[in-house]
Amino acid sequence: MITDYHSHIVPGIDDGSESIEMSLKMIKMMKRQGVERVVATPHFYAHREPKGVEAYIQKRNDAFYSLMAADPAIKDIRLGAEIAIEKGISELEGIENLAISGTRLILLELPYAPYSDWMGEEVYNISCQFDLMPIIAHIHRYSTWYSKSDIESMLGFDAIFQFNAEAFEHFDSRRFVSKVINKGVPYCFGTDAHNLSERKPNFESIIKKVKNGSNWIENSNSLLDEYSLENASLF
Repeated sequence: MITDYHSHIVPGIDDGSESIEMSLKMIKMMKRQGVERVVATPHFYAHREPKGVEAYIQKRNDAFYSLMAADPAIKDIRLGAEIAIEKGISELEGIENLAISGTRLILLELPYAPYSDWMGEEVYNISCQFDLMPIIAHIHRYSTWYSKSDIESMLGFDAIFQFNAEAFEHFDSRRFVSKVINKGVPYCFGTDAHNLSERKPNFESIIKKVKNGSNWIENSNSLLDEYSLENASLF
């Protein structure tokens, strides 16, 4: 079951889809590309949510249920968030409730800033305190921000590393993906789709570039089930 682990298809919540109509078109495009399961991960920035996690969840869920009621082309949509790592985020009340529905997985976005040890400490604290497995979003994007040793530090996290489909569209980033996967670290794929134009669903970029006979996509797909919780609600 081809799974997109990172998308912004929940309408009107962040800089992703602007409407239910746009979301439905994005999901239909994903289905045509072979995607069968989607994780919806609208941005969560603690400093932009003065009312806290629970208020964000209510707003997110209301938009999500409206989308599901509109009968999207893909029915298996899991709800999560793309959580920006900020100092103290691991101590924010309710942060564990932003894990991907029905799983122990939680998507985290590192800052676009020079690497610092506190970032890894926040990831570690979230993992240990709540028994969650972090997914580090679009790690290929940090190769221009972090030094080689910083990248190695990040790859030392007890985490899953997520690549966007865009990484397969350019030689240098595709080589980076290959090097990371060949290290044996766990990984997963997503589109990080935001709209129907410059950041449209593009999972076909992965399918076209993955070598014939490779099990990269299958390994990515399996992680959602590997970290699923028994008898847990999917949304």
